Amino acid sequence: MSAQLIRAALLALLAALVALPVGYFVAQWAGWAVFCGGLGLQLAFHFRNFSRLERWSRAPVVDSSLEGEGAWDGVFGRLYRHEKDLRAQIAKRDAEIAMLIEAGQALTDGVVLLDAHNQILFCNTTAEMQLGLVIRTDRGQPVVNLVRQPEFVAYLNAEDFSRPLTLRSDRSEDRVLSIYVIPYAGDRRLMQIKDVTQTDRLDRMRRDFVANVSHELRTPLTVLAGFLETLQEIELGPEEQARYLGMMAEQSERMQSIVQDLLTLSSIESAPPPDNDVVDMANLIDKLRRDAEALSAGRHTIAVETDGQGDLRGSEPELVSAFGNLVSNAVRYTPAGGTVRLIWRASPQGAEFAVEDTGIGIDPKHIPRLTERFYRVDRGRSRDVGGTGLGLAIVKHSLNRHQAALDIKSTPGTGSRFAARFPAGRVIGL
Repeated sequence: MSAQLIRAALLALLAALVALPVGYFVAQWAGWAVFCGGLGLQLAFHFRNFSRLERWSRAPVVDSSLEGEGAWDGVFGRLYRHEKDLRAQIAKRDAEIAMLIEAGQALTDGVVLLDAHNQILFCNTTAEMQLGLVIRTDRGQPVVNLVRQPEFVAYLNAEDFSRPLTLRSDRSEDRVLSIYVIPYAGDRRLMQIKDVTQTDRLDRMRRDFVANVSHELRTPLTVLAGFLETLQEIELGPEEQARYLGMMAEQSERMQSIVQDLLTLSSIESAPPPDNDVVDMANLIDKLRRDAEALSAGRHTIAVETDGQGDLRGSEPELVSAFGNLVSNAVRYTPAGGTVRLIWRASPQGAEFAVEDTGIGIDPKHIPRLTERFYRVDRGRSRDVGGTGLGLAIVKHSLNRHQAALDIKSTPGTGSRFAARFPAGRVIGL
């Protein structure tokens, strides 16, 4: 028997012991009245504590003042401790859930949780940006009502998630998304969205590179093969033979230039960080001026402007190659009578080597792609001036290795400005 029952039995016995003599010596009804009064007081005591418990159960709170009387004090104490422990467990669980949500928000991949009917349960901020969702208003909405591209709708409806879906975003044509759907927790689904724009761009550039290399080498090889066949099958006079051999030599030199530029670009990409030798910019700019004058052969005005006497730290061969490409391009694409200006400025904030010309200029739509391998604004004109289509790619990679950036400004029919900008850490001697 529990302590509470024993206590209740003892109180009832005490009431009976008091009621018996009263009933014997006074009156029987008086004895029963005393006995019932004792039981009534005990019931009132318990009812009072029970009422407190009933009120608390409607709105349980962790309250240290939650106390009872007598046996009820232990009951209230255990309830207080249980409620306190339960709330601590709930707080711990809520904190863990909040951490998981924060971790989901920190992911660079988009995450969308769907129920069995493909309705949105949760998505992180990355997915909001990728798919144009707003979780505050879109929670509970079918995802196909918000992302309506036919290939996406068909992918979800097919329910074959063995391969991811590659989706070109309708919000930005340049963005490519890879969507993985992973079933979990029975009939729920997790959508993982990766931004593969850069990978897609690199794949496209690699395909274009292979196609361009094949095209660039096929043309001179076709010419060489044709001339060789002609020389083998047709008797030519000394003058015709010399002319054919001269054109074959030109095509051979063109292939050699392409291969040499490819090797240069490959060596730059795979080379260790550049040396930190001191590059004498005065001598380098003077050499570039002489090279420009030789290439121009008097057809252009070659001018030099300098502001500041600082030099650069870096690999001189790479800088000579990068600057030389900028200078030779300016001379090649500037009509006779134009001006090519070599500019060097150095200050404690950094340095800039720029080449300005009064040439044919470039349409702004081509500028973002100028440093891609074999990208040309005008293929015919590029071949006429002897370009391989790799010069600016070499410039870009050489400058990147020196923490420098290439800035291009151009106006069709007016001229262009190519500027290599170096950080202050690369400039010395100021």
